[in-house]
Amino acid sequence: MEDGALGAPVGGVPARMLGSETAAPGRVEHRMSERITVEISDGIADVRLNRGDKMNAMDGPMFKALIETADELAKTKGLRAVVLSGNGPAWCAGLDFSGFQSMAGGGESNTSSIGEMENDRITHNAQQAVWGWRELPVPVIAAVHGVAFGAGIQLAAGCDIRFVAPDVRMSILEIRWGISPDMTITHLLPGLIGADVAKELIWTGREVNGEEAVRIGLATHVSEDPLADAMELARTIAGKSPHAIRAGKRLVEHAYAEDFASGFALEREEIFNLIGTPNQVESVTAFFEKRTPNYTEVEVGP
Repeated sequence: MEDGALGAPVGGVPARMLGSETAAPGRVEHRMSERITVEISDGIADVRLNRGDKMNAMDGPMFKALIETADELAKTKGLRAVVLSGNGPAWCAGLDFSGFQSMAGGGESNTSSIGEMENDRITHNAQQAVWGWRELPVPVIAAVHGVAFGAGIQLAAGCDIRFVAPDVRMSILEIRWGISPDMTITHLLPGLIGADVAKELIWTGREVNGEEAVRIGLATHVSEDPLADAMELARTIAGKSPHAIRAGKRLVEHAYAEDFASGFALEREEIFNLIGTPNQVESVTAFFEKRTPNYTEVEVGP
């Protein structure tokens, strides 16, 4: 189906298929764009990142599509569960590489708009691309394969349950670029794997495979076919009382409630203070020049 066949796209979703539509039992809806596809059947939204030729790397349009798709699903009647996956060889390779190449030259990233805040939210756009899925009132199940780097692992952390392939490669890769994570994972991750392991992964950027991801709590299940198993669980959930399912999600989220607004603001402040500094530029430049970075030391008071 070509973009616009159901109306001009609004963000990532064709206009005539949005919000007020009802995901009635047995009904199949198709919502397609260049960045995300959505198929809703029997109350289950099969949502797929659709930039497989770029390993689903996130650019400006991808961030926009993630935000708007989550917003529209939140208004879809009859929705019981969401399965989020990626088309092609990977779940998500992180931020579009061209953005870092621009940063290495001292220029502006092609994803600079993701730092904007809209609609009185507690998040900027990069954070909302993850947080929007956590805010959905229904379970969101991730099916992760290939790589989940940087923005990709943060998106996975924003889901309620994660099925991962045994050979998946997961990494909080921001340290490579001399920056800190700023897509809500600093508040989601400690609750999943503990503060000590969260710090280790943030500080080192080391890769975690499927078996280790489950062992440390980064993933829920390891699976030879993450998408099939995620869909099976979604069908099981969809067969339960929708009111009870939503209540269960609210209760568990409340148990881990904290001052997210100030925490997300601190994420934004820390990365803002890092971007463009000599050590941050050196991190990116050294990576592309394939050499060891030459960092300046942090100044300390007397």
